[in-house]
Amino acid sequence: MSRLFATIILLLSILLTVLVTVFFSVPIICAGLIKLLLPVPSVWRAISLFCDACMQGWCASLAVLLRLNPFLQWETEGLEGLSKQNWYLLICNHQSWADIVVLCVLFRRHIPVTKYFLKQQLAWVPFLGLACWALDMPFMRRYSRSYLLRHPEQRGKDVETTRRSCEKFRSHPTTIVNFVEGSRFTEEKRHVLRSPYQHLLPPKAAGVAMALNVLGEQFDKLLNVTLCYPENRDKPFRDMLSGKLTRIVVRINLVPVNEAESLHGDYVNDKSFKRYFQRWLNALWLEKDQQLDAFYQPKGFGPENQYPEESSPKVNISNES
Repeated sequence: MSRLFATIILLLSILLTVLVTVFFSVPIICAGLIKLLLPVPSVWRAISLFCDACMQGWCASLAVLLRLNPFLQWETEGLEGLSKQNWYLLICNHQSWADIVVLCVLFRRHIPVTKYFLKQQLAWVPFLGLACWALDMPFMRRYSRSYLLRHPEQRGKDVETTRRSCEKFRSHPTTIVNFVEGSRFTEEKRHVLRSPYQHLLPPKAAGVAMALNVLGEQFDKLLNVTLCYPENRDKPFRDMLSGKLTRIVVRINLVPVNEAESLHGDYVNDKSFKRYFQRWLNALWLEKDQQLDAFYQPKGFGPENQYPEESSPKVNISNES
């Protein structure tokens, strides 16, 4: 693909993505303002359903835009057995802004509308921030260790935000999405945080533990999602917009949390449970890191061919949109 043509595709994709986002976010924002002015439970429920429908429309539009890339190949495993009538907690590694697009497009026909734990800074993004607020997506404010030492009163604020947000999702099936690393992966961040993983940042356990504690009885499954872009590791979102994205690999592992009593506990006050939960999540992250290492081998398969072609079928985007 020539540089000029790629630039034209990039600009056109950005324009279409912005138009689609504005088209669906404006009615969501208007509905959110009504929701704010009329604090009536029946009105809130109706508006929530309307906002969720707009969110689904946004996801369907993104799927159409991705379909314009004839070179894009999807490799997915684990979509079987999912239902829009269940509650899910979805945890995933985070590499790029493209991750949100991938999750929205891939899961929109299989699970309830996804609600993302978002960084506080995203609340100020025009249209998008207000729309996410109207959709009841929780905005998390991350504090450094040095800041918490100077301001100990801020400790635990993220956990309280998680608790309040999860309470809102009891009334209707919901998928809560948590990028457990808390930030997009880069080699620089990996070195700064002294991550023990090769392709991941250390996971933050508090949000996941609190969500399981608040909605544990309603969650049917924990979706452990691993995704990567083997041929576009440096700038997958830019490559997605410019039509250069060639391959998306997604693996979904279902963990039954309603049967695992050991995953439910008081993460804030029970130190033994906190240590246990962190060990469990770290072990999960180690497996994910090994899986990513296999995907990044030539042709996306490990040296021992643990993901042979016949067991990892390529799924074209037209079959998922």
